Amino acid sequence: MRSFDWLLLLGALTLGLAFALVDSSPGWDDTGVSAAAVLLTAAVFGATRPARPWLWALAVGLWIPAMGITLHHNPAALIALVPAAVGAYAGAGARGLLTGPGGAA
Repeated sequence: MRSFDWLLLLGALTLGLAFALVDSSPGWDDTGVSAAAVLLTAAVFGATRPARPWLWALAVGLWIPAMGITLHHNPAALIALVPAAVGAYAGAGARGLLTGPGGAA
Protein backbone atom coordinates (compact mmCIF):
# COMPACT_ATOMS: atom_id res chain seq x y z
CA MET A 1 0.00 0.00 0.00
CA ARG A 2 1.14 3.51 -0.77
CA SER A 3 1.40 6.15 1.93
CA PHE A 4 -1.78 7.83 0.67
CA ASP A 5 -3.60 4.51 1.11
CA TRP A 6 -2.39 4.36 4.71
CA LEU A 7 -3.79 7.84 5.31
CA LEU A 8 -7.11 6.76 3.79
CA LEU A 9 -7.12 3.67 6.01
CA LEU A 10 -6.46 5.80 9.08
CA GLY A 11 -9.32 8.09 8.05
CA ALA A 12 -11.69 5.15 7.52
CA LEU A 13 -10.77 3.65 10.89
CA THR A 14 -11.20 7.00 12.63
CA LEU A 15 -14.61 7.67 11.08
CA GLY A 16 -15.75 4.13 11.84
CA LEU A 17 -14.70 4.53 15.47
CA ALA A 18 -16.50 7.88 15.68
CA PHE A 19 -19.70 6.32 14.31
CA ALA A 20 -19.41 3.47 16.82
CA LEU A 21 -18.91 5.85 19.74
CA VAL A 22 -21.98 7.86 18.75
CA ASP A 23 -23.99 4.70 18.09
CA SER A 24 -23.13 3.24 21.50
CA SER A 25 -23.81 6.43 23.46
CA PRO A 26 -26.74 6.20 25.90
CA GLY A 27 -28.83 8.95 24.31
CA TRP A 28 -28.49 7.74 20.72
CA ASP A 29 -31.39 5.73 19.38
CA ASP A 30 -31.31 6.21 15.61
CA THR A 31 -29.96 3.11 13.96
CA GLY A 32 -31.02 4.30 10.52
CA VAL A 33 -28.81 7.38 10.71
CA SER A 34 -25.87 5.26 11.87
CA ALA A 35 -26.41 2.74 9.05
CA ALA A 36 -26.68 5.51 6.45
CA ALA A 37 -23.50 7.18 7.72
CA VAL A 38 -21.60 3.88 7.57
CA LEU A 39 -22.96 3.05 4.11
CA LEU A 40 -22.15 6.45 2.61
CA THR A 41 -18.72 6.66 4.20
CA ALA A 42 -17.78 3.17 3.02
CA ALA A 43 -19.07 4.08 -0.46
CA VAL A 44 -16.79 7.12 -0.61
CA PHE A 45 -13.76 5.07 0.41
CA GLY A 46 -14.75 2.27 -1.99
CA ALA A 47 -14.99 4.76 -4.85
CA THR A 48 -11.69 6.38 -3.87
CA ARG A 49 -9.77 3.10 -3.87
CA PRO A 50 -11.95 0.49 -5.62
CA ALA A 51 -9.32 -2.26 -5.62
CA ARG A 52 -10.01 -3.08 -1.94
CA PRO A 53 -13.70 -2.60 -1.10
CA TRP A 54 -13.49 -5.30 1.58
CA LEU A 55 -10.82 -3.27 3.40
CA TRP A 56 -13.00 -0.15 3.48
CA ALA A 57 -16.04 -2.13 4.59
CA LEU A 58 -14.11 -3.55 7.53
CA ALA A 59 -12.31 -0.33 8.42
CA VAL A 60 -15.53 1.68 8.58
CA GLY A 61 -18.00 -0.99 9.66
CA LEU A 62 -16.20 -3.25 12.11
CA TRP A 63 -16.22 -0.83 15.03
CA ILE A 64 -19.98 -0.93 15.67
CA PRO A 65 -20.14 -4.74 15.99
CA ALA A 66 -16.91 -4.79 17.99
CA MET A 67 -18.34 -2.36 20.52
CA GLY A 68 -21.77 -4.01 20.49
CA ILE A 69 -20.31 -7.41 21.22
CA THR A 70 -17.77 -6.17 23.76
CA LEU A 71 -19.92 -3.73 25.69
CA HIS A 72 -23.41 -5.18 25.33
CA HIS A 73 -22.76 -8.86 24.57
CA ASN A 74 -24.84 -8.43 21.41
CA PRO A 75 -23.58 -10.63 18.53
CA ALA A 76 -26.49 -9.37 16.43
CA ALA A 77 -24.48 -6.16 16.05
CA LEU A 78 -22.57 -7.98 13.30
CA ILE A 79 -25.44 -6.97 11.03
CA ALA A 80 -23.81 -3.51 10.96
CA LEU A 81 -21.24 -4.94 8.56
CA VAL A 82 -23.93 -5.24 5.87
CA PRO A 83 -24.33 -1.51 5.12
CA ALA A 84 -20.55 -1.11 5.22
CA ALA A 85 -20.06 -3.89 2.67
CA VAL A 86 -22.91 -2.70 0.46
CA GLY A 87 -21.53 0.84 0.52
CA ALA A 88 -17.93 -0.11 -0.18
CA TYR A 89 -18.80 -2.44 -3.06
CA ALA A 90 -21.34 0.02 -4.48
CA GLY A 91 -18.74 2.78 -4.39
CA ALA A 92 -16.17 0.56 -6.08
CA GLY A 93 -18.72 -0.52 -8.67
CA ALA A 94 -19.80 3.05 -9.37
CA ARG A 95 -16.18 4.07 -9.86
CA GLY A 96 -15.74 1.19 -12.30
CA LEU A 97 -18.83 2.23 -14.26
CA LEU A 98 -17.69 5.84 -14.47
CA THR A 99 -14.08 5.21 -15.42
CA GLY A 100 -14.20 1.89 -17.25
CA PRO A 101 -11.86 -1.03 -16.67
CA GLY A 102 -8.50 0.13 -15.34
CA GLY A 103 -9.40 3.80 -15.83
CA ALA A 104 -8.84 6.66 -13.48
CA ALA A 105 -11.22 9.48 -12.72
